[in-house]
Amino acid sequence: MNSTADISRNSASNNTAPGHHLANTHDEHNVYDVAVIGAGPAGENVAQYATQGSGLSAVLIEGGLVGGDCSYYACMPSKALLRPLEVAGASAHLTGLEAARVSAPGLLERRDKWVSHYDDAGQVFWAASTGIDVMRGWARLDGERRVVVSTPEGVRLLEARRAVVLANGSQPVIPAELQDVHPWGSRDATGVKEVPKRLIIVGGGVVACEAATWMSALGSKVTMLVRGPRLLARAEPFASKIVTESLAERGVRILTGARVTSCKRAGASDRGTGRIHGGAVRILCDQEAFDADEIMVATGRRPALDRVGLETVGLSPDDVVSGRLPEWLYAVGDASGQATLTHMGKYQARIIGERIGARAAGWPPEPIPTDIPVPQVVFTDPQVASSGLTQAQARDAGMNIVTARVAYTSAAGAALMRDDAHGEAGLVVDRASRTVVGATFVGPEAGELIHAATIAITAKVPIPLLRHAIPAYPTASEIWLRLIESLPTDMLHPGQEIR
Repeated sequence: MNSTADISRNSASNNTAPGHHLANTHDEHNVYDVAVIGAGPAGENVAQYATQGSGLSAVLIEGGLVGGDCSYYACMPSKALLRPLEVAGASAHLTGLEAARVSAPGLLERRDKWVSHYDDAGQVFWAASTGIDVMRGWARLDGERRVVVSTPEGVRLLEARRAVVLANGSQPVIPAELQDVHPWGSRDATGVKEVPKRLIIVGGGVVACEAATWMSALGSKVTMLVRGPRLLARAEPFASKIVTESLAERGVRILTGARVTSCKRAGASDRGTGRIHGGAVRILCDQEAFDADEIMVATGRRPALDRVGLETVGLSPDDVVSGRLPEWLYAVGDASGQATLTHMGKYQARIIGERIGARAAGWPPEPIPTDIPVPQVVFTDPQVASSGLTQAQARDAGMNIVTARVAYTSAAGAALMRDDAHGEAGLVVDRASRTVVGATFVGPEAGELIHAATIAITAKVPIPLLRHAIPAYPTASEIWLRLIESLPTDMLHPGQEIR
């Protein structure tokens, strides 16, 4: 097991000038069984699962903070900001409680604690404690099983005996007409230090909706410019409608069908994460002008594959996204082109890490189930939790479906959560198999309900059996009973013919 000092020593050894390869490439400090490019959650997990119990060695190569965007700029800071708002909202609507007061300085202080004040020492210590080396620097492929790393001390060439794993994440997609004004990205929103009085958010997906929630609570007057016809375009329409109404009640202005044509700003410059990047912004959208103190772009992300040296092994980004990779090269997390969700990346990493270890031991890899549902929670108020297919996706897949939909407060436990509790829940059921293929819950604490749906979909539990899973009373999980009761009776009994 290596210490932090060992890691530092290894990273500083055998340096050369940039652009030159190392002569002693077979030095023990330059050869690992597994080299992982990117030390976010997916990278950490693939290294852990590849090495635990296998005797393999691994190195995590990271140019930024060990722990990745999730730990410092995405999941953790955004939820650190959003959870107090959710509690304050509940306290304002629970008879017998005085409403909690939201403190902007307090919110930012909580955020800073959850991101360890942007210090990754704890993550580095974890890696060292599990025997995984950490190398600081930016890495790229340099041929089969070879990785070049530009470290602060110089360039190192590593060899990977077993595997190289691309776990270097994704990068934001910024429309050309907005690039020159140095707009905020999601990092600036989660790392906010200077709260703009007026904020324009371009986009209507998960990141945009969550950022609108906490930025409005911090005091920004938020306007959302959404290119499509609705927020959360991939969610069920009823979820989009409820979130739109909730944001509007918070004072957020939402314009759909909005196409940005130009944007101007004086003194535009990147003044640091979370700081206002210049003078006032004027954005033209379908001949209507909007003025703001800052603009945030949340129009999607793409795998960060442009500079990882794929050409040195005859591959392209399309090959990575489509899975056309040699047996020694893997991609996990955002870099794989799959759902840009931390839990999906960690799932991939566990499976691939175990496969690398199994291959080294000569064991056959375990088969992976197909059609795995990917759960997601949008931490707006109310929350949106979903898993599997929407109605539209199921129909597009050629399924003959039946749907169930009930009010969130049809379950007494859900109604008890807060006096103004509202929302809806829905199931998508395949008629042929009588199994749930999709579920969406919108309401207080909806995220805590979604794992049951993921289990039901993954295990393909038939409705006639699922109806015997007894929900505890009075909890929000009783909504499952209400949903199943609302299905046609011919779906409920195993011996009854489906009409």
